[in-house]
Amino acid sequence: MPATYTSRHHGLLDLPSLRKRAKRLLKALKNNEADDARAQLSALGLPGPDYRLADTQWLVAREAGFASWPKLIAHADRVAFTARHPDFAATGEATVQHWRCGNDIEHRLRTAGFSGAFQMFDDPMVMGPVPALPDDEYWAVRAAYAQQAFALSARDIAQRQAPQREALARLNADSELVLWCEADAYDQLFLIRVLASLPRVPRRLELIETNQVPGVQRFIGIGQLAPDLLAWLWPQRRALGEDALALAREAWAAYTASDPSDWANLAARQHPVLPLLGPALARQLQELPGVDDGLSLTLRLVLRILAAEGELAAGKVFDHLMMSYDPLPCLGDLMFHALLQPLIHAPRPLLAETPGNDWRQRHLRLTELGEQVLLGRSNWLDLSPADRWVGGVHVVADQSPWVVSVKGEVRRR
Repeated sequence: MPATYTSRHHGLLDLPSLRKRAKRLLKALKNNEADDARAQLSALGLPGPDYRLADTQWLVAREAGFASWPKLIAHADRVAFTARHPDFAATGEATVQHWRCGNDIEHRLRTAGFSGAFQMFDDPMVMGPVPALPDDEYWAVRAAYAQQAFALSARDIAQRQAPQREALARLNADSELVLWCEADAYDQLFLIRVLASLPRVPRRLELIETNQVPGVQRFIGIGQLAPDLLAWLWPQRRALGEDALALAREAWAAYTASDPSDWANLAARQHPVLPLLGPALARQLQELPGVDDGLSLTLRLVLRILAAEGELAAGKVFDHLMMSYDPLPCLGDLMFHALLQPLIHAPRPLLAETPGNDWRQRHLRLTELGEQVLLGRSNWLDLSPADRWVGGVHVVADQSPWVVSVKGEVRRR
């Protein structure tokens, strides 16, 4: 893999490698090689033949996701400075609870020098029933779903839920929280769940959220970033007030309601106080059955991948979904595996799966019926699919379920 691309997953630029790549490209151009690079430079208005190092540096910068080489260097310098700055830890961070919807950044935060407490809240509210119920009933419903979907024991679930429930219960006016989020529905639901649990704005309430990081080709989440990039994000945190709490309460009530109309209305609006919330709600709304085929967007995309690629290992399908197809990916691999099961094990399946111990290695292919549903010639809701939930909406195929259009309009079928 070219050195240019080595930073595109974790976000930490390798400047020596990038400089070497620019020099190698220049040498290749002078030797009448590197036809692809010459074509790209020509398309950028530099037909040659007399190229300079600045030209190939510009190309390398563009390949790495920057408009120019100086902008690439400036970003790398800012990241390095933030990580080295002697005042970095002198902002009261040691008294903070860092809240995150998983444990993916705790080690990297420690590596970067953070010393506050860390609180994980990883309930995958993008899947299964998320109904408006009293607290004890709500957690019992979530536990039953996790047992069924992920084959976890009741004891394991109780051990995972207990510290999260206790942490929510302890939030009060004296709490100091910094929440770390990205743009997808998994994170944004975590955000509104925590904010809606606050009785009032606490002593310190700050949010770090982003939907892109310079130099990362396909930014999926904060968990993929190197420690220095977390340090770079830290100064970008912003305080939240009562308006954010009010919006979170409204959004949480809408998401947990049995009627998705308020949810759809919120998804269609911009929310300056929580600017990533609307698009995340809109993406999650598409997990309701589609008007034309009865599929969620995730499952529709799975069928499209298999139609385009042919028979493929499930792990490869997941990679395609996360890296290319899903406009706002949020699934972990086990979540993806759980979502596939109703299509594989239905009385009239849309997917066929080869045997194997590791589900990631099992090959998937479309059945003839899957092809018909993908083409819109059959509707999944007419084929007796298993009941499922999206937020507080219970999807029962023969009970006029809520369906959604590609524009985000909801109605009863």
